[in-house]
Amino acid sequence: MWMVVMFDLPTIDADDRRKANRFRKFLKDHGFEMSQLSVYFKFIGVRENAKKLVRIIKENTPKGRVSILFFTDKQFSEIISIHNNKIEKMPEAPEQLLLL
Repeated sequence: MWMVVMFDLPTIDADDRRKANRFRKFLKDHGFEMSQLSVYFKFIGVRENAKKLVRIIKENTPKGRVSILFFTDKQFSEIISIHNNKIEKMPEAPEQLLLL
């Protein structure tokens, strides 16, 4: 399962821009990768892992709009991403480690 966080935050003044940049850094610090300036994604394994992550995103969201979407591995792998007129493959789910 993949989690995608999309947001539209105000950037009217310096304080708004600082808060928006702090939110981007927060997402990166929590393992999200940037797809676009306000679109970030992360492999979360199973849906049950999302509850805590959604809560901490909510607690760290400044004023503005944030949407969280979930995709299965298959759905995520079928996303078409075009960068500089070339199609890029979406990242694959990391391999699961078995700890004994």
